[in-house]
Amino acid sequence: MADRPGDPWDRKVAGALAFLRRRLSGDYEVDEFGFDPELTKAVLHPPLRVLYRDWFRTEVTGVEHVPADGAGLVVGNHSGTVALDALILATALHDHHPAHRFLRLLGADLVFRMPVVSELARKSGGTVACNPDAERLLRAGELVGVFPEGFKGVGKLYSDRYKLQRFGRGGFVSAALRTGTPIVPVAIVGGEEIYPMLADIKPLARLLKLPYFPVTPTFPWLGPLGMIPLPSKWLIEFCPPIPTAHLTDSADDPLVVFNLADQVRETIQQTLHKLLERRPDPFGP
Repeated sequence: MADRPGDPWDRKVAGALAFLRRRLSGDYEVDEFGFDPELTKAVLHPPLRVLYRDWFRTEVTGVEHVPADGAGLVVGNHSGTVALDALILATALHDHHPAHRFLRLLGADLVFRMPVVSELARKSGGTVACNPDAERLLRAGELVGVFPEGFKGVGKLYSDRYKLQRFGRGGFVSAALRTGTPIVPVAIVGGEEIYPMLADIKPLARLLKLPYFPVTPTFPWLGPLGMIPLPSKWLIEFCPPIPTAHLTDSADDPLVVFNLADQVRETIQQTLHKLLERRPDPFGP
């Protein structure tokens, strides 16, 4: 029998009530890192989905390069003054991957020292960007996401947009080598334009114990309204994986680690150039 007009809404209400009952009774699962997949899908992903689909009009390509199952280390460029690119990447990957895999993001210590933000990061599957945690996740067969530029990438000036910063000491490569995990480079175009950083007020950043204090076309001039991201056009491309299983004995070889990190960095940089050619207008359709 065909559904009556009210039936879809009835199912949604029933689903919401069942969700609330499970939350209130504690009938849900979290892993050792605090990851709560049900909360992530039901509460955290929906607003991010609106952002990446409707506001940023994101196009995702190359998702077939992400492992269908088992461990994978997804390495991306970082930008945007606020690290929204990590959240958009995780949500878009979950939606576009045939197995709807979760991306376990590695974040800076600052993220896990901030009230509310720390709890949300843990609930969504994030953990501190350190090799022991990364290796534990990879050995458990998880997809792990890392942004080696760190604050150097997120906090760079708009004049340096889409120029990759230094990749640190290559700790992400060592984690991949020790676990024999393939590395999947990913290039993200669009994040640089959401909060174009025109200046960094360093004395104020030091006073507030922040890595930088941004000045954008809308912040701090418009106050809270300045936190609304500009509607740039986003392109995300996953590149072919780089195997590491044959290099597990070289995890402590600085030359191997450096060369592999440089290969990943160059792959992302070249892909960014290609994507920028596809998107001549940062705010186009």
